[in-house]
Amino acid sequence: MTDADATPIHRALGLTDTELHEIVEILGREPNRLELSMYSVMWSEHCSYKSSRIHLKRLPTTGEGVLVGPGENAGVMDVGDGIAAAIRIESHNHPSFIEPYQGAATGAGGILRDIFTMGARPIALMDPLRFGPLDDPRSRWVAEGVVSGISGYGNSVGVPTVGGEVVFDECYKGNPLVNVLCLGILPVERLVLAKATGTGNLAVLLGSATGRDGIGGVSVLASAGFDEGSEDKRPAVQVGDPFEEKRLIEACLALLDASLVVGIQDLGGAGLTCAASETASNGGMGMDFDVAAVPRRELGMEPFEVMTSESQERMLAIVTPGDLPEVLRLCEKWEVLATVVGKVTDPDEHGVGALRIVDGFGGAVLADVPASSLHDAAPLYERPMAAPADLAERQANGPAAPTRDEATDALLGLLYDTTWVSSQYDHQLFLNTVEGPGGDAVVLRLKHPTTGADTGRGLALTTDGNHRWCAVNPRLGTAMTLAESILNLACVGARPIAVVNCLNFGNPEHPEVMWQLSETVDGLAEACSAFALPVIGGNVSLYNESRGIDIDPTPVIGLLGMVDELTQRPPGVTMAQGDRLVLLGDDLTGPTPSLAGSAVAWATGAKGGQLPPFDAQAHTRVVGLVRALVNEGGLSGVHDASSGGLGVALAEMSVRSGVGVNVNCMPGTAQLFTEAPSRVVVAVAPAGLAGLLAAAAAAGVPAVELGAAEGDRFLVAGAGELIDVAVVDLTATWRDRLPDALGAGTTQA
Repeated sequence: MTDADATPIHRALGLTDTELHEIVEILGREPNRLELSMYSVMWSEHCSYKSSRIHLKRLPTTGEGVLVGPGENAGVMDVGDGIAAAIRIESHNHPSFIEPYQGAATGAGGILRDIFTMGARPIALMDPLRFGPLDDPRSRWVAEGVVSGISGYGNSVGVPTVGGEVVFDECYKGNPLVNVLCLGILPVERLVLAKATGTGNLAVLLGSATGRDGIGGVSVLASAGFDEGSEDKRPAVQVGDPFEEKRLIEACLALLDASLVVGIQDLGGAGLTCAASETASNGGMGMDFDVAAVPRRELGMEPFEVMTSESQERMLAIVTPGDLPEVLRLCEKWEVLATVVGKVTDPDEHGVGALRIVDGFGGAVLADVPASSLHDAAPLYERPMAAPADLAERQANGPAAPTRDEATDALLGLLYDTTWVSSQYDHQLFLNTVEGPGGDAVVLRLKHPTTGADTGRGLALTTDGNHRWCAVNPRLGTAMTLAESILNLACVGARPIAVVNCLNFGNPEHPEVMWQLSETVDGLAEACSAFALPVIGGNVSLYNESRGIDIDPTPVIGLLGMVDELTQRPPGVTMAQGDRLVLLGDDLTGPTPSLAGSAVAWATGAKGGQLPPFDAQAHTRVVGLVRALVNEGGLSGVHDASSGGLGVALAEMSVRSGVGVNVNCMPGTAQLFTEAPSRVVVAVAPAGLAGLLAAAAAAGVPAVELGAAEGDRFLVAGAGELIDVAVVDLTATWRDRLPDALGAGTTQA
């Protein structure tokens, strides 16, 4: 190969020719190798959001109780009693495909740092996961590794994994989605931001030594699609140490409690480059950063490797010189390495807000760039958008309902118990978990983070996504996803207060993908406005494609809610022998509903049609009624009808209770499997039926008595028999599918 054939260094680092020109314009000269590396990671898609930021600006981000919105490490809400809740959702999709265990483990570790860098103690993790089909050995291998990684890290660090989702679909075969949400609580006065202020203050690196693992990690891996050479990227995946993370959590919270920290930032994507540039830029200051002082665990590391490594379990704290001895003492107590690596400089000392990488303080200057040019000056791309060329054709070809003969097999094909996955996790750490995995939403006792006193209130969490809805109609599908999340919270008696989102899409250079993203943002913005909910944080994961095939658009919604009086456990997905079963939100008398976007349609490859209509006002009435019924305590059970429709909702209530179902009013299979929004099944003792129906009528909510919880068979009929299967057979299918598939020894790399 001749020099003329060699790839220019900026292109090898993922920068375009136009971006190189912009860097030259900023610096007034050609950048050196170190500077190019710093720009390449900070201007990557993962770190800069250069393809999505212009769209994200349309989301509503303010509202009652919002203390910190988008742009910081986590969103923060005031939840009363002097307590704030910090919440964040992130993705570790690409690293988890290449190295499932470490990719998932370090995703959990990274989001824990996002939370405690705000001054909050992490109290719960959730894991919305999506893999290829269960009959694909590689997908099973990825799923096993991811579940083990989340389990191994979360259980070891001592933060419970309390819920999430598990979805298997062909579109994720070459590109799994590993999203993770973390919730933490803090005294309001302990809130701290990622700002470097005060000329002469010191930047102290806390935690692990820096290695070559993670160079070009999520900042680069998440900014390109996968191809045949993706296995070669394994060294770019970080390696986690949960026990170091646990010590780091305790050390950082001790420093914050002692008011020894001016600002603090975790080291995630883009490593030290990100932490140094963001803290300096946020504080409107400059910084001299001594790359030679950074502790290393490998010999011969070049400055560009040190500055872009994404080695885990590291934080950058800004402290005053006078407080340094006490900072070092506390870190030694917690066996956390602490090293002075930087000094905050006057913003005009070396040019406007200069970040200078030096070889020892007073030594050679290896890089000299404006900190803000790394942090917030990446180019914003208004990429071309186009609806699918065959959209009208797709919409005109709606799926057919299963025949009566197909209904039983269709139902059985949709059942699997995702709590088998969550059984690998400890969800009872801290003894806060009131409602854990397997329900419609999670409920945690809200205790004061300083005193531990129980407030008598609860925090509720749910994560929801539906790629099928969004593939059919990304705008309406996203609105329906948020609506489902709100109804899930109502099923545990909670009211929603804040939204975070993880927007997972394919290659943004494809106009159809950018159309999906734009439509999704508009759908979320419209729904948040309709329900008066602020979006306080989120993440965009692009380039989720493999061999040129994009995943279906998959926005995942994380919703935080409050239970104002936590006096009892919510009824849960259950029922008792003799209960009456009532469907709220639908009286089954309307036109034959659409099956577009439903799980039963997807199972047969029917991916066209138009989604069922969605009415935000009607949904609000259903939500208000369900929340009131749950909090009044008269229900035996409650479950929203979403993925799999009414059939799966009833089946899950049956198998969780060991009680049969006798439904005798189903007009047809379309009503059984449609995923029309705003529908929920409740179980009530016969004596409470009249009061329940009266409450629904008073609230303006359609209601129909479906039948009874009784016997040992799952029976659904109407004009004729639709389904008749023994509960024991229903249960075996539901219970055994995942452990049989993931524990059968047929997985492979």
